[in-house]
Amino acid sequence: MILKPHIKRERITDITLDDLKFLGVKALLLDVDNTMSTHHGQTLTDGLLDWISMMQENGIKLMVLSNSKRKRVEPFAAKINLPFISLGLKPLPFGYFRGAKALGEKRKHIAIVGDQMFTDMLGGWGAGVKKILLTPILPEDKFSFKVRRALEKQLLKRYKF
Repeated sequence: MILKPHIKRERITDITLDDLKFLGVKALLLDVDNTMSTHHGQTLTDGLLDWISMMQENGIKLMVLSNSKRKRVEPFAAKINLPFISLGLKPLPFGYFRGAKALGEKRKHIAIVGDQMFTDMLGGWGAGVKKILLTPILPEDKFSFKVRRALEKQLLKRYKF
């Protein structure tokens, strides 16, 4: 149950205000790769800017939390005009703690939004934030990702959404 997300959605733009209200969430930490763009891509997913605007207009605070280096995350965060934490060291809780402090919210009112069980969801559990799991935008081709995705697939079969 550690890795079980609170909510599972296909795309980031499928997350609704009702979802966040149900979870008691006032702020989101957003992964980049395969969440808001393809892995190491700079192209925004369809509808992302409108979704960000809608969330902000409704008082939801947003911040990027990525394991990628600053040179990857900074230009992406600039495109969507959000603050960011790079080298977040997920699943360790330190990036989540820094994000909570920067957002000015208690962790019980924050959710991580990401596509990976063993980084985003595990880190969310360890940091005491809610977890929203997304379907990856595109499959990765590296062997390590293929192994993790196969394990994730087995875990997700156990959970009902």
